[in-house]
Amino acid sequence: MTDATDPSHPGDDFHVFDTTLRDGAQREGINLTVADKLTIARHLDDFGVGFIEGGWPGANPRDTEFFARAQSEIDFRHAQLVAFGSTRRAGVAAADDPQVRALLDSGAPVITLVAKSHDRHVELALRTTLEENLAMVRDTVAYLRSQGRRVFLDCEHFFDGYRANPQYAKQVVRTAAEAGADVVVLCDTNGGMLPAQIQAVVATVRADTGARLGIHAQDDTGCAVANTLAAVDAGATHVQCTANGYGERVGNANLFPVVAALQLKYGRRVLPEGALAEMTRISHAIAEVVNLTPATHQPYVGLSAFAHKGGLHASAIKVDPDLYQHIDPELVGNTMRMLVSDMAGRASIELKGKELGIDLGGDRELVTRVVERVKERELAGYTYEAADASFELLLREEVEGRARRYFRIESWRGIVETRPDGTHANEATVKLWAKGERIVATAEGNGPVNALDRALRVGLERIYPQLAKLELVDYKVRILEGKHGTESTTRVLVSTSDGSGEWSTVGVAENVIAASWQALEDAYTYGLLRAGVEPQE
Repeated sequence: MTDATDPSHPGDDFHVFDTTLRDGAQREGINLTVADKLTIARHLDDFGVGFIEGGWPGANPRDTEFFARAQSEIDFRHAQLVAFGSTRRAGVAAADDPQVRALLDSGAPVITLVAKSHDRHVELALRTTLEENLAMVRDTVAYLRSQGRRVFLDCEHFFDGYRANPQYAKQVVRTAAEAGADVVVLCDTNGGMLPAQIQAVVATVRADTGARLGIHAQDDTGCAVANTLAAVDAGATHVQCTANGYGERVGNANLFPVVAALQLKYGRRVLPEGALAEMTRISHAIAEVVNLTPATHQPYVGLSAFAHKGGLHASAIKVDPDLYQHIDPELVGNTMRMLVSDMAGRASIELKGKELGIDLGGDRELVTRVVERVKERELAGYTYEAADASFELLLREEVEGRARRYFRIESWRGIVETRPDGTHANEATVKLWAKGERIVATAEGNGPVNALDRALRVGLERIYPQLAKLELVDYKVRILEGKHGTESTTRVLVSTSDGSGEWSTVGVAENVIAASWQALEDAYTYGLLRAGVEPQE
């Protein structure tokens, strides 16, 4: 568990509290197993958050099992495990409430209690009196403290309740603090607040109650991160967030931009030394566990967070990257990327070449030629910002004065046959030359493109065994424009992996199979280039 005296950890003066495993798991499309929750908890602990809210033990078997297994299977280096539950029921002693007992039985050293702070919710949802609600808060906090647990109290619907009845909302805060709650968390449960409103309310509540305050912001106005930072500006020292902003409806305050802002913009050390540089990796790893594609345009950790497309930007970045970047991407484990498109200028090509390890040697004529070729091909429908491998092959062709050739295609053919029973058979034949040998290969597949891919493999793997590791991992088709009747220009993007890396290639033609063939040719050519195979003469 975390030791606040450990010099490698920021200590207890500011809390980074993660609730991905509870609140984040309420996002539509996320359904975590116990194994998933254990994996995410390990990632969050590696990142260095101070508290990991694991769920509501006793409310469902999965969360109960998680706490039991987490205690024995995870050696937490930075985080403390937190159990979530509610205050005692009306008219029942805290010691006699089964769900309060389940919180203790979880073994978690920290417990977060949710309590009503909106008077209408007390009367309509809990169906009890305002006085009894205060007693429920007081009794439960005091009881859990007497059992040696640290207690945080979440004031549900606090800001709406404050607007309706500020005196009662503040009384809930005072009651919790006086009973021994270490932190009272003000929750924007409906996510409807704006930063100026958050800052004003938090400042007033802090001054009027003297309690240590935290903030829990939902993102329904798109302001959850800003609202969280506004609360910090007003004196909150505990922030509740979720990885990648997961949560019900549109989500919660995103852990990663909140932590990055606190550490890089506010200069407040909230993570262990060196942890911030792991942020991009942790973000993407958690996205993989929940089976959601990482958001490419997410601040700090997104693939496009430091991607530059405009020629004007590239010219400035060539002089000084800080001119168009608010931080060094390496601080958060990300990298700068130059996108090549019809907006590209000379600086974009030069920087992209440097990124790919290709020395353009200050050859202005060469760079100009590449720029013009890219613009011409993008006009025809190609896209190189999404197909780095195809661009690298194009660039190397211009630099080396010849295209990379590992094989030469004589012809290819795809057949789709409809059978009497309504099923379809897909067969492809490829005729090619490799290392002076003529090869004819035929294969079947579950579609015409898959059949072509298999035929190409059958033909080449004996000559180039390195291709056995290649796997087509994604395939996208886009119809670009109609011409005559049903004719159209088709763009195909193929993503390929060799187990240690992934790359994308592009093909464009009026025929989807022909476009796919171009992308496959580039994918195999680039795979051999990555494997260090010398091209045939």
